[in-house]
Amino acid sequence: MQTLTSSQIIALKAKLFRGFADSSRLSILNALRKGSLTVGEIVKVTGLSQSNASNHLGCLKDCGLVTRSQKGNFVYYQFSDERVATLLSLADELLADAAKGVYECTRYEASETQE
Repeated sequence: MQTLTSSQIIALKAKLFRGFADSSRLSILNALRKGSLTVGEIVKVTGLSQSNASNHLGCLKDCGLVTRSQKGNFVYYQFSDERVATLLSLADELLADAAKGVYECTRYEASETQE
């Protein structure tokens, strides 16, 4: 891989965090913290529709956050790297301390509609 500039690295980090920013994808990632799951199991745990879960799993796979493996008739999804679980745990810890500010923040919603 070529050497990236600092602005390219920032752009890649922002792209990485967009993978976590969607509530459906975050729900799937949260479900996978307990271990590998099939799409059907993910649907049960998250309440997402099968097509929605499959679409977001495809996104997460394409972005390198999850992998899939075939076992008999079933396809199982799991984290591609245990650091995904670590990042989710760190987010839990940070949110426990910053929940009030995050809850009251209105700037994120305003910027999302402008993108």
